[in-house]
Amino acid sequence: MTHDIIVLGAGMVGVGCALHLQAKGQAVALVDRRAPGLETSYGNAGIIQREAIGPYALPRDFGFLWSGMLNQRVDVRYRASDAARMLGPLWAYYRNSAPEHYRRISREYETLIALSLDTHQALMNDAGAQALIAGQGYLMLYRTERELHSFFDVADERAQHGVHHIKLSGADVAREEPALVGRFAGAVRWTDPWAISSPGDLVQAYARLFEQRGGALHLGDAITLRKTDAGGWQVSTANGHTLTARQVVVALGPWTTQLTARFGYTAPVIPKRGYHMHYARLPGKPLNSTVIDAEYGYVVAPMKDGLRLTTGAELARVDAPRNPAQIDAAEKIARQSFPLGDRVDAEPWMGTRPCMPDMKPVFGPVPDVPGLWCAFGHGHQGFTLGPVTGELLAAMMTGETPRVDVRPFSPGRFA
Repeated sequence: MTHDIIVLGAGMVGVGCALHLQAKGQAVALVDRRAPGLETSYGNAGIIQREAIGPYALPRDFGFLWSGMLNQRVDVRYRASDAARMLGPLWAYYRNSAPEHYRRISREYETLIALSLDTHQALMNDAGAQALIAGQGYLMLYRTERELHSFFDVADERAQHGVHHIKLSGADVAREEPALVGRFAGAVRWTDPWAISSPGDLVQAYARLFEQRGGALHLGDAITLRKTDAGGWQVSTANGHTLTARQVVVALGPWTTQLTARFGYTAPVIPKRGYHMHYARLPGKPLNSTVIDAEYGYVVAPMKDGLRLTTGAELARVDAPRNPAQIDAAEKIARQSFPLGDRVDAEPWMGTRPCMPDMKPVFGPVPDVPGLWCAFGHGHQGFTLGPVTGELLAAMMTGETPRVDVRPFSPGRFA
C-alpha cells in the first residue's frame, strides 16, 4: 500500500501530525503498535495548558537540589544507576535553567503555547469532541504564604503575556472547593486552560476524525521501518502488509531516538516517567476542578474514571522496572486534603515524558537523512502541543511557511 507519508506513533503528537498533513492533501498512513492514545498521551493530568508559556525549568536553589540528591522529594525521584547515565543532559538542563538562558528559551516556547487552544479548538469542533472539556481552568494550590505570594508575582508576569488568572485567598479556596480538608494559604486559578475528562478519549476522537477523512490507521511496529531501493520508506503492519511512502515522520515520544539512531540521528533525551491512579469519588464531597498541589508536585483531576492522581517526575530508563514509591508518597499526602475514595485501578499506570536538555520540543527534518522527519521531546506538554506541532510540521513538509519561526525546534540543533 503506497502513501505520501507514514506517521509512526499515534499519541497526541503523531495524530496531530497525521491530521494536518492530511489537511494539506497528503495521503497519510498512521501506524502504532497499539490503538491511538494508549501510551504517554493517555496518562497525563488532562490539562491543555495555555498558561504554560515557559517550560519546566530545573530549580537552582540549594534546598531543592539537596533534597533532590537525597531522593526525598515527592515531586522528583530518580533511579541512581539511570540518573548517572543522564549526567551530561541533566547538567545541560541545569545550565539552560539559568535566568539568562531560560528567558530566551521561554520566548521561543511561548510561540507554540500561544497557539495551543486555537489548534485544539479547531480539531475538537471537527471531531465533535467538545463534550470532553470538563471545565475551564484549574487551581494552583499553595500551603504557605511565602510560596503563594512568590507565585502571585509569577502570575502577574504571565498576565503581561495575555495569560489570565484570579488570585484566591485561603477562604476563597474553601468556598470554591469545600471538600478540601485543612488550611491553605491560597491559590492561583488559571482561567485559560481546558481540563479534559479523558485525555486518551480526546486522542481517539482525533484519530477517528483522521479515519473519517480517509486516513489509513494501522497496527504495526515502528522497528520494521526500512529505506526502499527507490529512496522512500517502508514499514510492516501487524497483519503482514507493507506500507510504502516517500517520507516518514517519527513521533514515538520517548522511543523516537531509539529508531532514528538506526539512521544516524540521536539526541539527548531525558526520560521523566510519571504515574497515575484513579480513586472513587466520595459521596457528597465533589472536587469541582483540577488542582495542582504546588509544593508537593502532584495533581488531582476529576476524570471519567474517577479522581486521577498524577505524580511529578521519576528520572529512570523507559524500560526500567516500575517503582510505586512516588505515587504511594503522593497518595499519602493527598489523602490528608483531598476526597479520595478507594483505589479504582488494579495497579498504577506509568508513562514516560521525553524531555530535552533545552526544554524545547524537537520537530523538523532529520539532518542528512532525506525523507525522514521527527516530532518528539515535548516534555510535560505533548498533550497541549500535539496539534500545533502537527500544523507547523505539515507546513514545513509541504513547502509552506509556518506561521511561527520553527528554527529553535530543529532536530539539527542536536546533530
